[in-house]
Amino acid sequence: MSLDLPPVYRHHVFCCAQQRPPGHPRGSCAAKNAHPLWEQLGQRIQAKGLLDIGMAWTGCLGFCSAGPLMVVYPEGLWYRPETPADIDEIVDSHLVSNTPVERLVMVLTR
Repeated sequence: MSLDLPPVYRHHVFCCAQQRPPGHPRGSCAAKNAHPLWEQLGQRIQAKGLLDIGMAWTGCLGFCSAGPLMVVYPEGLWYRPETPADIDEIVDSHLVSNTPVERLVMVLTR
């Protein structure tokens, strides 16, 4: 069954908020200070009035040792931001101007 639904968001950002116990062998994005970054992202999106940008905190995105991680759709680009300045750059460049921040893009290989 196919539904003909209009796109809701121009970009939808999924941010890993997985929290595992300290010392867990897989680690977690939350243990690598992801939550303050995602709070910054949400505040920045709201402050800029970007109503066509969706954001969701998720569970594990599967690459725990590489975190903190976020993925932006519809492009399917994975980012590994480390600082609030990285978040600001992703918002201004990718989410506003549609120009990915290449230095922060994670290249996934099979």
